[in-house]
Amino acid sequence: MKKYTLSICIPARNEMFLKNTVEDILKNKRGDTEIIVGLDGKWADPPFVPHQDVKVVYVPESIGQRAMTKMCARISNAKFIAKTDGHCAFDEGFDVKLIEGFKKTGDNVVCAPTMRNLWIFDWKCYKCGWKKYQGPTPLVCPECGCKDKIKRKFMWIPKSNPQSNSFCFDSTPHFQYFNEYTKRECYKKDLAEAGLTESMSLQGSFWMCTREKYFELDLDDESFGSWGSMGILVACKFWLSGGRVLINHNTFYGHLFRTQGGDFGFPYPISDKQVQKAKSMAKDLFFLNKWEKQTKNLSWLVERFWPVKMWTQQDLDTLKLNDKNFS
Repeated sequence: MKKYTLSICIPARNEMFLKNTVEDILKNKRGDTEIIVGLDGKWADPPFVPHQDVKVVYVPESIGQRAMTKMCARISNAKFIAKTDGHCAFDEGFDVKLIEGFKKTGDNVVCAPTMRNLWIFDWKCYKCGWKKYQGPTPLVCPECGCKDKIKRKFMWIPKSNPQSNSFCFDSTPHFQYFNEYTKRECYKKDLAEAGLTESMSLQGSFWMCTREKYFELDLDDESFGSWGSMGILVACKFWLSGGRVLINHNTFYGHLFRTQGGDFGFPYPISDKQVQKAKSMAKDLFFLNKWEKQTKNLSWLVERFWPVKMWTQQDLDTLKLNDKNFS
């Protein structure tokens, strides 16, 4: 059996661009990197071409994104594990560049590349020439009224603007972009010296760490449900156990942000109840300092990045009242 350095796990269900994502990784990887695709209750449609560096795990009934990722990770023999969504594109040599980053930081780190928005397609009317940026399928052309000449024009371009390199979460907790942090001198210093900057949280569509840390910290904790609060969970488990969360500016990936509705929504049925469950779990576990592996409390993390977007001093003071639960 071939020994890989990195296993990229893709939990997938109803992913219409999974084939493109797999092909993009194969095209741009430069190291001993494999892809492990977890088909969660659905076969890939369209199917991707078999490849020696691609393994497929299939379950006939959906088990959820976190459980599917963990199943993929269990069959890896690589030092590093990455989780990515099935609608992403990558920089040439991204895998080697990410591994080089770990040589500077050590293994107690979870990292992500610079995140770009992935422009996959435009809608185009091939009768009158009308075009629209990707979204749910238009029923009729708003210019000429035709119904059968609107087709996707494939683009597959990770756009260089906007780019995201800093993330946080508010006191809800809810994911937030944290561009304000990129203006600080500590951020600029780290960027200039190593091309690696700290981030309070992650976006969740791609992250990478050692396989040992993945299982030690239970990064796909299924008690949080199938989906939701992924970046908060992964980031808090690293920061609060003495690790770090870093963004590697030496490479990038593009992530498709899908609009909901029609045939262009989320691959998993997502309810408000499930989203709130994940938030409540994160708040109970980390805000109340209940996680058994933490060596630092959450107020320490918030103060490390203070001021934090959408946190008030009262929010921080309330959080500190829970420090008595930390031992």
